[in-house]
This record gives sequence, structure tokens and C-alpha cells, in this order.
Amino acid sequence: MSENRKFFVYGLFVLVGIIYLIRLLYLQVLDNTYETASNSIRAIPDVPMRGQVYDRYGNLIVYNTLVYDLYVTPNKLKVADTLALCNALSITRADFDSLMKAAKVYSRKKPSLFLRQLSKEDFAHIQDVLVDYPGFEYVKSSVRTYSAPTLAHALGYVSEISQKQLDAQEYPYYRQGDLMGQSGLEKFYEEYLRGQRGVRYVMQDVNGVAKGPWKGGELDTIAQAGQNLYTSIDLEIQQYVDSLMQGKAGAVVAIEPSSGEVLAITSAPSYDPALFATRDFSKNYAKLALNPYRPLLNRAVMGSYRPGSTFKTVQALVAMQEGAISPGSIFSHAGAPMKCHGHGGLSGVHSAIQWSCNPYFYHVFRRMIYANTEKNTFKASAMGLRKWHDYTEKFGFGQKLGIDLPSEALGKLPNVEFYDKWYGVNGWKFSNIYSLSIGEGELLITPLKLANLAATIANRGWYIAPHLVKGIGKNDNPLPEFKQRHETGVDRRYFEPVVDGMEMAVVRGTVSRGAIIPDIVMCGKTGTSQNKKGKDHSIFIAFAPKDNPKIAIAVFVENAGFGGFAAAPVASLVIEKYIKRHVDRKAYEQEWMNKNFLQNVIIPKSQLPKPKEQKPAPTKPEATIVNREKAAFNKLTEAP
Repeated sequence: MSENRKFFVYGLFVLVGIIYLIRLLYLQVLDNTYETASNSIRAIPDVPMRGQVYDRYGNLIVYNTLVYDLYVTPNKLKVADTLALCNALSITRADFDSLMKAAKVYSRKKPSLFLRQLSKEDFAHIQDVLVDYPGFEYVKSSVRTYSAPTLAHALGYVSEISQKQLDAQEYPYYRQGDLMGQSGLEKFYEEYLRGQRGVRYVMQDVNGVAKGPWKGGELDTIAQAGQNLYTSIDLEIQQYVDSLMQGKAGAVVAIEPSSGEVLAITSAPSYDPALFATRDFSKNYAKLALNPYRPLLNRAVMGSYRPGSTFKTVQALVAMQEGAISPGSIFSHAGAPMKCHGHGGLSGVHSAIQWSCNPYFYHVFRRMIYANTEKNTFKASAMGLRKWHDYTEKFGFGQKLGIDLPSEALGKLPNVEFYDKWYGVNGWKFSNIYSLSIGEGELLITPLKLANLAATIANRGWYIAPHLVKGIGKNDNPLPEFKQRHETGVDRRYFEPVVDGMEMAVVRGTVSRGAIIPDIVMCGKTGTSQNKKGKDHSIFIAFAPKDNPKIAIAVFVENAGFGGFAAAPVASLVIEKYIKRHVDRKAYEQEWMNKNFLQNVIIPKSQLPKPKEQKPAPTKPEATIVNREKAAFNKLTEAP
């Protein structure tokens, strides 16, 4: 019996030992409870590289440069010598105090951004120093880098996400200190460019010392870089346009008519996009914001101008489609309240476009407005304007074209409701709105819309919404809306007399002779936009060649006067450069580049720099004393 008890006790001990061994195996190998009890698990985000941006020929426009962001956890920070740390980080004591205050406001226990965009050289300089300052850590990041100082407005910029944007997130992705697109393509394609964030899980002890990856890194995810953007921009032409617009205020938009792809888009004056890719972002932004020439304004898509005589092309097309006139209609100047530019006899729409005859289009618009059976002129005007508005809207006026840039302006295409609110219902008629006939009055457009008009005429009646990106992730992969064809509802046959008139306007019309391009048939239309402050704005739209057009363009030069002598040179030079890939008219090109119209821009007094205070000149006795002192000093310092 004692022998049985002996084996029973031995067996009990063996069983308990086995149970303990199994439990230890579970705790140490299978279960992580013990591990996490003695260590904390920290998730370290892996920020992906933003997608790069290329031009239509594969030339790199925007890429990424590796930098380091320095984070601080206030409760962990131990600084024995603040000034030594400031010297190492190349910041002042005031900057250090300000940055620490912001970090503490955010959280004393969580890391927050302290210094952004340390270069590889700067980081190598401080890396050994940071070992002596617990509480600092770094995260690899990147900064946008530009191959050329161009396309600032179109590309846009990235900056630190604001608290308002953080709070407005529908799905949590961004965290404090993250960068996101704030304007231009960077903002419009943010979801494609930003990529997919990764995460690394690291064990650390109570002192914050890293103990290695958690679970061998099996739960870590790798960051996925953002998708590249393949734009329709011709970088060579873009830089050429920029050079032509030096010393001018205005905008240039060039489009490939058959695809709606933007070849070049310039708002002048502009700035180097690299200014917004540094730690001095705030200072640079403030400096540009105070510039009286408003370089931050994207005039190409946000500038509002009257289209002037360029709008006569639309008036002719709508009137012919409505049957108010025919291609051969002729009107006298009698009864028109506006002057003519002076020309010979007209033979129809094509010659009216050629000479940009104001009285002709006054009568065209009048006949169009009253092309109904209503006897009451007030009601007839409303009926006519409503039909005119419906047609004109199909050309893209009074609405957003949908370009892949944020902040596109609507412009203004006045309708019946607009004038009813202004004058009262049945309180206005044609005599109140006739200025619309020549593109003046309440009509407002953007340079983008006029470039689209040029493309629509080049296509003889249709357009694809202008866009800068022709591929996301791969070439020839635009968004679906940039494949859709928009019809104007005007028959193709009515475009021919307008196109013929635009051709003759260049050959022998309102355009200066120097704008004629050898071996290229360019069709164009001048415009002069009335401006209450200063000289009128110069406008020109064009496309070339006449048949099978490759490029359509709109040029605005503010405060430069008549369109044929200011905006037309830019358009003709750009067209020649794009089609031939070089410019033969070197003297003509240089003459234009030497012109400076910025001096004509009217700047509000509130935006003018304040003159420096000058000290009053000393009175004669004081001046005598000063002169004596100078003479004595000179005598003392003379060489022996």
C-alpha cells in the first residue's frame, strides 16, 4: 500500500510539473499577455512617398526628396543645456520655447511634430547629439522637389493639415503633423497622390526604450507609395509661355482641341513652387500675399474678365443656329449706339468677324432677342434672352467646365432672373442689355473658358472638358469625365464662316501683321476687355492649323490695350513653338519679351508699400557741427 502511495505522489509531482511546463510554454510562446504586461506596444506610422508628376513626354516635374521630421514627447524630454540643444538644432531659444509650448498643448505624453524637413546633412549633424536628449525621435519623410520653377498655380502645394481639416475627416487617415495637398493638382488628386500609410509595431519598456518588433513584425504593414500623375503639360512649351509673360499680368491657357488636354497654363505674375516646400512656408506665403501684383491669384481659372470682341464668335454661331441671321446677312451701321473700327463693306458673317464690326453684332443680337412673335418688347426681350442663354451656356459659359483644379470660377452669364432682380419683372428690354452683343456689360468669363471656346470652334461644335492629368498610375488613364464629349447644339456648317473670318482676321484684319506665322494657317479673334481702372485688357483667342487643329489658345494681358497688338503676339509665338518646336521670328520674339506692362497695372493704395520715414534734414547750425566733427574724425584717421 505504501508502494502505491509512493507512485501516486511521484505521479502527482510529474503531473503538476507537466502542467507548469505547458503553462509556461503558453505564457512565453503562445500568449503575449506577459510580454505586453512588462512592455508597451507602440504603433509607428510609416508615411508613404507621394506620387510623382510627369509631363506628357515623361519628363519629371515633381518628385520627392528624403527628409527627416523631428518629434518630441514633452514628458520624456530631459534637457540639461537648452542653449547647446538650440545651437545643435540651429534654432533660437524663443523658437524652442514656442515649439515646446505647442507640443505640450497637443499632448504631454504623445509625440508631436517639433521640427520639419531636416535634410540628410542636417540630420547627420544632430543625430549623435540627440542621444543625450531623451524625448526626441525622428520619422523619415519627404519634401516636394521641382525640376523647374514653373506651374506653381497648377501644381499647387502641400502643407501641414489644419485642426479643422483633421476634425472634418470622414474616415480617419491623417494625424497631427501630416502633410496634405492644399491647392492645385496636389489637392484635386490628393487621394491618389498620398498613397497608403503603413505601420510598425514596436515593443518598448517603461522607460520608452525599444525592445524590438512585436510578434516579429508579422502584424506590420508596408506603406504603399502614392500613384504617379501623368499630365498633358508640355514642359518645354510651358516654360516658353512663362518667359513670354515675364513683366506682364494675365494668363495663358493652351489646349489640344481633340482631347481637351491642357498643354500649358500660366498665371502671371507667378512664383517658384519650391518656396512652399521649405520650413519657411509661412514667411514665404505671407510675403507673396502682400505683393500688390497678387501672384497667388490663379488668373487662368479664377480671374474674371469681360470677353470683349472674342464673344462675337458665339453671337454669330447662336444667331445662325436660331435662324435669326444667315452666313451672308448684312447690316448697316444705322441705329447702332456703338462705333465701328473702320473698314470697307461687309459681305456676311465672315467679314464681320474679320473686322470685328461692333454695329454688325449689335444688330445680330437685337434680331436674335426679338426673334419671336411677342408684341410687348419687355416680354419679347425676356423670351429672347432665355433662348440665347440656353444656347450660350452649352459653350461652357456661366458654369464650371470641371477642370481638374480646385477653385475654378463660374464666371457670369446673365439670365432673365438676373435682370428681373436688377430692373424688376418686365422692367427691362434690349436697350438695357445690348452691351452683351460685343462681350461687355454683365458678362464675365475666365481665360480657361475662352481657351475652351477656341477649342470648341476648332472642333466645329464640341469640346471635352479641359484637364491637366491624362493618366493616374499609368499613362492614358484619365478620369471618366475627361472622356465625355460636350455638344454645343450648333450645326457644323455654321462654324465655317466663323472660322474663315478668324483666318482673315489674322491675314488682313484686326491682328498686327507680325503675328502671322510663316507656313502655318492660324485662325484668331482679338478682344479688348473694358477696364474701369487703367488701360483695357488685351485678349486673343486662336487655334492652328485651320484644318485638323493641334492647339487652341487664349491669352489675356492686363492693362495692355488692344488685343491685336498685345495678346496676339504671345499666342502666335506659342503656336509656332508648339507646332514647329522652334521659333523663326527671333526679332519679333525678342521685341515682345522686352515689353513690360506691369507698370500699367493699377494697384490699390492700401496695397502699396509704405514709404520709409525720412529723418528731417538738420538745421544749419547742426549741420555745421556735424561737418566739423566729420572733419576732425578724418584728420585723426589720416595716415601719417
